Amino acid sequence: MSATCQDRRLLLLATSGAGAVAAAATAVPFVASLTPSARARASGAPVEVDVGKLPAGEMMTVEWRGKPVWILHRDAAMLAALEAHAARLADAGSAVTQQPDYARNAHRSIRPEFLVVVGICTHLGCSPSEKFAAGAAAGMPADWPGGFLCPCHGSTFDLAGRVFLGQPAPTNLEVPPHAWLSDTLLRIGEAEDSA
Repeated sequence: MSATCQDRRLLLLATSGAGAVAAAATAVPFVASLTPSARARASGAPVEVDVGKLPAGEMMTVEWRGKPVWILHRDAAMLAALEAHAARLADAGSAVTQQPDYARNAHRSIRPEFLVVVGICTHLGCSPSEKFAAGAAAGMPADWPGGFLCPCHGSTFDLAGRVFLGQPAPTNLEVPPHAWLSDTLLRIGEAEDSA
């Protein structure tokens, strides 16, 4: 081979190598831009909550996936009231599949004393207010057992998040996937069987 052909071949190899490096340098940031941002990953991530200092009869709100999640520590009177009005509920047995299987019971929770629900009305997405006191003391009818009232259209839910008959809300409040990591540590966003 002549020196000119060897020079051309060497130039071709050098140019091809430089082109491959430039293509890789361009592709890496492009592919990296397709992955979700840290903020997007965090918005769907599970949330851990310590409920050890939450007194019975009180509720706390945490945010998960941009939604309010209520954690209600029910006392003995609240738990006793759940059975007394089952006939007045639209879905007392939680037959509609919007909650995990472990929440298909009268108290709609893993542990009876703790209710974990998404605090958004299933009618139009309003946020119900707490009306825990029974009867007219909460500004409700005399036979009110305690629970939640959606002020927008008047949907009412009991202390297990179950909707009463004849209300605008079509279903019970949603129970998010959750798991107990210890006696006081709750993880919202991850089902009990996958924790």
